[in-house]
Amino acid sequence: MPAPPAPTRLSIVMPVLNEGEHIVARLAALAPLRAQGAELIVVDGGSSDGTLALCRDRADAVLSAPRGRAQQMNAGARTASGQVLLFLHADTALPEAVLALVAHATGHAVWGRFDVQIEGRSAMLPVVARLMNLRSRLTGIATGDQAIFVRRDTFETVGGFPSQPLMEDVELSKRLRRVGPPSCLRAKVCTSGRRWDSRGAWRTIALMWRLRLLYWLGVPAERLAAAYR
Repeated sequence: MPAPPAPTRLSIVMPVLNEGEHIVARLAALAPLRAQGAELIVVDGGSSDGTLALCRDRADAVLSAPRGRAQQMNAGARTASGQVLLFLHADTALPEAVLALVAHATGHAVWGRFDVQIEGRSAMLPVVARLMNLRSRLTGIATGDQAIFVRRDTFETVGGFPSQPLMEDVELSKRLRRVGPPSCLRAKVCTSGRRWDSRGAWRTIALMWRLRLLYWLGVPAERLAAAYR
């Protein structure tokens, strides 16, 4: 009788930059997943607030890489030992059943993402989240806030994240979509609405849609990154 297949290990890759105020709590929330066998890799992009030191002993690996989410996440992926990679923003919380959800999803799809809810003061944030989830489901394009996960071999086949300062999640989605459609999980990750709260909800919504339109029209990500900052 053949032996049962070994369980798929999940590697969580988290890019960070100056997250010292919140990072200890964020990593503590991931400790139960590590206890269940998930690997946690934190990749710092040159923090100046002590983030790197706070991460030590709270992750399976803590790396330094050139600043930029794409480069940081690619560096983490190269170090990861799991068969499935999950890319998690530092201000995003995963659902409790994430290991089972991802294992089931990657049993029939090579990549996927979660629905998102946005936590913040603005009454517009639930609307923003619903539109993000709907757009993603219709287009097969995921955002980094939705905790993209992908089989490691597929990630390597498509070349990982493109080396660009913005819209790296959109480009990765396009590459992965050529391999197969995403598994769009209705389970929700919860991400911080601090960007919308600090800049203003309507202003941020307008900016994000404008940037996406310009990118779709062919404006290079390098030019758009200045407006995003």
